[in-house]
Amino acid sequence: MAQNDDRFEPRIGRSRRDAVRTPTTLRTVLMGRVARAGGNPRRLPSAVPGASAQRAPSPSPGRFNARGRGAKIAAGFPRGSGWSFDRQSGARVRPRRVTVKVRVVKATGKAGGVQAHLRYLEREGVSREGEPGRLYSTFTDEVDRGTFIERGLEDRHQFRIILSPEDGTAYEDLKPFTRDVMAQVETDLGTTLDWVAVDHHDTGHPHVHVVVRGVTEDGKILNIAGDYLSHGIRHRAGEVLTRDLGPQTEQEMQLQLEHEVEAERLTRLDRTLIGRAEQGVIDLRMDDPGTDFERAHRQLLVARARQLERMQLATPDGPLRWSLSPDAEDVLRKMGERGDIIKAMHRAITEAKLERSPQLYTIHDRDAAPIVGRVVARGLADEQGDRRYLVIDGIDGRSHYADIGEAEGSFSVGSIVRLSNRSTEPRQVDRTVAEIAAAHEGRYSIDIHLQHDPTASEAFAATHVRRLEAIRRTTGAVERERDGTWTIAPDHLERVRHYEQRLAQAHPVAIDTLSTVPIERQVGAEGATWLDRQLTREVNQERAGHGFGRDVRQALVRRQQWLIEQGLMQRDGSDVLYRKDILEVLREREVRQVGTQLEAQIGKTFVEPIPGVRVDGIYRQTIDMASGRFALIEKSLEFTLVPWRPALERHIGRAVSGIPHGDGFDWTIGRGRGGPSL
Repeated sequence: MAQNDDRFEPRIGRSRRDAVRTPTTLRTVLMGRVARAGGNPRRLPSAVPGASAQRAPSPSPGRFNARGRGAKIAAGFPRGSGWSFDRQSGARVRPRRVTVKVRVVKATGKAGGVQAHLRYLEREGVSREGEPGRLYSTFTDEVDRGTFIERGLEDRHQFRIILSPEDGTAYEDLKPFTRDVMAQVETDLGTTLDWVAVDHHDTGHPHVHVVVRGVTEDGKILNIAGDYLSHGIRHRAGEVLTRDLGPQTEQEMQLQLEHEVEAERLTRLDRTLIGRAEQGVIDLRMDDPGTDFERAHRQLLVARARQLERMQLATPDGPLRWSLSPDAEDVLRKMGERGDIIKAMHRAITEAKLERSPQLYTIHDRDAAPIVGRVVARGLADEQGDRRYLVIDGIDGRSHYADIGEAEGSFSVGSIVRLSNRSTEPRQVDRTVAEIAAAHEGRYSIDIHLQHDPTASEAFAATHVRRLEAIRRTTGAVERERDGTWTIAPDHLERVRHYEQRLAQAHPVAIDTLSTVPIERQVGAEGATWLDRQLTREVNQERAGHGFGRDVRQALVRRQQWLIEQGLMQRDGSDVLYRKDILEVLREREVRQVGTQLEAQIGKTFVEPIPGVRVDGIYRQTIDMASGRFALIEKSLEFTLVPWRPALERHIGRAVSGIPHGDGFDWTIGRGRGGPSL
């Protein structure tokens, strides 16, 4: 021990009791308590008594009690994404990146939507071998879709995540990568997650779809902080990717960017150019050449700027200077979306083994005319959301891609549909309500309607009330008094227009299923088919001489010959004559045939409906035929088949009543005449 180690010399300082203390404010106390409780003290209002003047606090992302806020990675992520020097290789490197998209989807009462989403993720051809996708999770490579959906029937929401590593092609199997990422996410959130995933290799960039239930391991609602959803998952995925493949070198980055120079979409080079633009002008002159990588990156930016010039999205403004079009980013993004749509259409046409010219591919828009054709493919327009699309082989000889929004219905491949844009203008019923309300001090009711127009029936006025009720539930643009009277604003038609525009965003098109039976099976079908309505000119549509239009022409010739053999048509020189009741005869023949076949399955006697005679019973199921869709109405000892209507579907298993007439049926829910009419 040193000679002076045992010496102790105290230094007398100022007494803490005598020190000048900073006064404690109420805000300081509250902020400390909130922080100790795990909350965000910045959410406290600045107008707390005793608080000093401060700038307004920034809004906190996510819920107050959301998980993931304590992971402490969101703020450090940008700093960890830059270049560093690798001493072993002597090159500059950076962490690898993963594109992450997250969407929170309401799940309550939407088991059908979850089912459709998972079924789409498992669709044919998404695996590396071209086989259907398979759900997997933490400990198993085979997850039963139905079991996962059943566990989440009561969930309020779910998280849909897409992980797209920029070097995904380097993986033979993305499952270990996904499991490592999700394990780290579970650690950050402090709970075990119930999730399933599907790998997709059907694009140029392999990616993973992950569906996470919105509950914790103890069954509570899972809320995740917004900053963790925006940055945290991406940071963790990047860590896993960098650990698996090593950091990315400048040379790898250079090769990736070279493929973006001539791309017809929004690229990283474009984002760099847009970020460097000052008042819309890009200046790529460089006095100091810098490193080799910086010189090469500058040359790529110059090459991309010249490509934008050829695309008429930039104009020269001096040596190595360009004026960038104000809408360049939007145009490039739309070009990328269009390219993805064309690829999806070409893949669908190829899988259907159809010979169609890419020059006749059409993307349906708001100004397009109605489409009639055969459904070739269906899918999700947004792989995270519920928007869907159809690829239709039109009778006009063109192949159409249509975003159908959140439209309900199966739209099976091979079915014949008619698609038209949804009108956003007020209907006649809306104009009638506005007219009557204007004449009665802004009020409307069934009694007021009948007083205003003595020729109107009560049932007719009731349709106006149902329209008002639908508008009220969706937007609250109209008010209903306790006595059933409606208060109608002077700008009622403008409010209705906004209501229709809102509906058009979710349901941009109206889709009528003309036939669920493929055209090949209609040729010899015992029923009133879509081809028959074409032959009898009940539906007269122009048909092209190529594509599906040619297929329809050939099918009409074969169907006509079949009807002649059945004695339902006959030739008169160059003309062909048909019975006036041909559609009714065909419909009755098919209903009788299908009803007889169902007798053995149901164990009850089939009874044909009689026009004008009321039918009572329980609506059991829907039957698809060549003549259309029919509802099976069952009684104690017998059953019958009557034309189906969409509004009937939500009343399956309930007592219904109705009167058949021709190919239609007037329905009433509940037995007799007392129930609400459809």
